[in-house]
Amino acid sequence: MDISKIKDLREKTGAGIVECKEALNSSNDDLEKAFEYLRKKGISKALKKVGREASEGIVTSYIHMGGKIGVLLEINCETDFVARTDDFKELAKDIAMQVAASNPLYIKREDVPANIIDKEKEIYKAEAKNAGKPDKILDKIAEGKLGKFFSEVCLLEQAFIKDPDKKVSDIITQKIVKLGENIIVRRFTRYVLGEKY
Repeated sequence: MDISKIKDLREKTGAGIVECKEALNSSNDDLEKAFEYLRKKGISKALKKVGREASEGIVTSYIHMGGKIGVLLEINCETDFVARTDDFKELAKDIAMQVAASNPLYIKREDVPANIIDKEKEIYKAEAKNAGKPDKILDKIAEGKLGKFFSEVCLLEQAFIKDPDKKVSDIITQKIVKLGENIIVRRFTRYVLGEKY
């Protein structure tokens, strides 16, 4: 077995040596297939960790644009040990930077109040009706546009600013796999200089 492939897989996925060997064996030493194998396995592992209690972590800050935008963010993990790792701190900074740049209003779609969702649906249906779309597909059109709305206002559904092919939730899942603990964005506050509340 090619040791450089094991090393490459470990760097890309954060998986252990035994898991990398197993992935390469199951994919006949094909690096791409082994990577896919680990991703599939890793994501299912990460999902098992999602329900676990996460009460440790850090509060981090990010100041952007010469002091005109600032973010305070609390992100949690399961142990103080993980909270002190460079990987966890880097994730916290990246997410705080995401909040500064993309101005999400909520963490996840479940946080969006029902009255706001209903109002958005009504607007989308009215737009579609005014554009001459048949009544029977108005709900479907509204649901599709609602998905786009969530991807703009919900942090976890936004395209990650450092890698727009991935969502913020994908980046967190990768860290859950690598660090072996549940990770939760608990809360954030975004300040803009001179903004009136």
